[in-house]
Amino acid sequence: MKVLVPIKRVLDAYVTARVKPDNSGVVTDNVKMSINPFCEIALEQAIRLREQGQCDEVIVATIGEQRAEEVLRTALAVGADKAMRIDAPNQTEPLVIAKLLKALAQKEQAGLCLMGKQAIDSDNNQTGQMLAALLGWGQATFVSKLEVQGKVARATREIDGGLQIREMHLPAVITVDLRLNEPRYASLPNIMKARKIPITVIQPQSLGVEVVERLKILSVVEPPKRETGIEVESATQLVNLLKNKEKII
Repeated sequence: MKVLVPIKRVLDAYVTARVKPDNSGVVTDNVKMSINPFCEIALEQAIRLREQGQCDEVIVATIGEQRAEEVLRTALAVGADKAMRIDAPNQTEPLVIAKLLKALAQKEQAGLCLMGKQAIDSDNNQTGQMLAALLGWGQATFVSKLEVQGKVARATREIDGGLQIREMHLPAVITVDLRLNEPRYASLPNIMKARKIPITVIQPQSLGVEVVERLKILSVVEPPKRETGIEVESATQLVNLLKNKEKII
């Protein structure tokens, strides 16, 4: 079985995001970019499945311009078997991404698609669900534990009332949460080896998908700065402030 792991190049989680002066988006030039943290967890789980003998090949794919290949190199260094880049704009919309991934999953005959539940730059949480619907596959979202035995996947999800466990037959689409695992680091020798591994570049037209924009971002602004809090001397004073609906923070 092949496992397809879509990954996205995003602003590093430890970098402070800055809005462009014209409010058209977030500054990404000359700042550290990395694999989306949720995608890292999906990749780690796919590699573990291969190590357990539950899959034969881990394929990573990203959608973006040439500079997006750096995250593919990282994924190869971590342990992915094959890397593919679909040549499209970096800010491709979720529906188009889902259509591209559908065509790629069918072309590669993937038996499982493991992906992050969302990207930390847009926080849409849409692509996985759209992909499952387009493929007609079963799906499990926000998965915190995953077991695969043959053609059956057992997924555990955290819900308000506790844990929800679902079993599904493969092929399926599974989106992962942060608690699923702890991603491994790429070793220096593997990083050097990954530089020599060829990356397959695919044009959207060859997948039968037209990359079009249906959404328009009107403006991107920073959230309002939080005001300084105040100190109170007693619980009584706090209650009085709340009762009078005065601003505490």
